[in-house]
Amino acid sequence: MRESRQQKMQLETATFGAGCFWCVEAVFQQLEGVHEVVSGYTGGTTVNPNYRAVCMGMTGHAEVAQIRFDPSVISYAELLEVFWHTHDATTLNRQGADVGTQYRSAIFYHDEAQQRIAEQSKAEMDNSGIWDAPIVTELAPIDTFYPAENYHQNYFQLNPNQPYCQLVIHPKMRKLTEDFKDKLKSS
Repeated sequence: MRESRQQKMQLETATFGAGCFWCVEAVFQQLEGVHEVVSGYTGGTTVNPNYRAVCMGMTGHAEVAQIRFDPSVISYAELLEVFWHTHDATTLNRQGADVGTQYRSAIFYHDEAQQRIAEQSKAEMDNSGIWDAPIVTELAPIDTFYPAENYHQNYFQLNPNQPYCQLVIHPKMRKLTEDFKDKLKSS
């Protein structure tokens, strides 16, 4: 029996929270070596949370994107570089107008290697002088990941003209294109 192409590639998983999951999903879907991005919830206490409960801040969960990637094409450290540069890691429980613990900056690591890389990356970014304030990004082991409802998946791709996409996601995509053009999928 032949192995599937994904089994041969040995895909890994990264999980990041950086505000609204629509933004995080849109950014990471553009990167070469990323095979799948799923919007969802993690980091809370409620089993099988839904969008309404998460948005009301009653679950403890963060909106996150779970990223399946080929580390032979893009490394976890490179994903973290994009993560740091596409959101404000210095604002506690907030990204722009999105306010609450569900919008916190967070890295949910999947193993000890990811934990070490994330801790080192965070320390380097905190000492880089890029921001005037310290980084408040949470580093925590991944617990259960709950995929968000279907209408949240591929949101930017399906709704590019929606006002939130125009005002919030489009500027992030421009910044991604300017700062990381060497990491983007070719059209």
